[in-house]
Amino acid sequence: MKLMTLIKEMLIPQKIDYSAMINKGAKVVDVRTQEEFISGHAKGSENIPLHELSNHIDKLKGQEVILVCRSGGRAAQAKSILEKNNIISHNAGAWQNL
Repeated sequence: MKLMTLIKEMLIPQKIDYSAMINKGAKVVDVRTQEEFISGHAKGSENIPLHELSNHIDKLKGQEVILVCRSGGRAAQAKSILEKNNIISHNAGAWQNL
């Protein structure tokens, strides 16, 4: 039975409580363009467009980061960049998920 539970956990991602993470101090970074961000964004999020993210690595070090964008694609790219710099990050997908 443990094998089935393990397989289920691997195939069906567990829901992450982003609100709890934010309450514990995680920073929400929206990696969409400034124009997209202005048109709507998650309350309390900071806009760092994906193409500028590498310039903000030092500012993000030591923080847990929740990444959002329009659908999750750019957030996935941003997650890869941050992880290469030893920054704990999570792809929350679309900004409306928060």
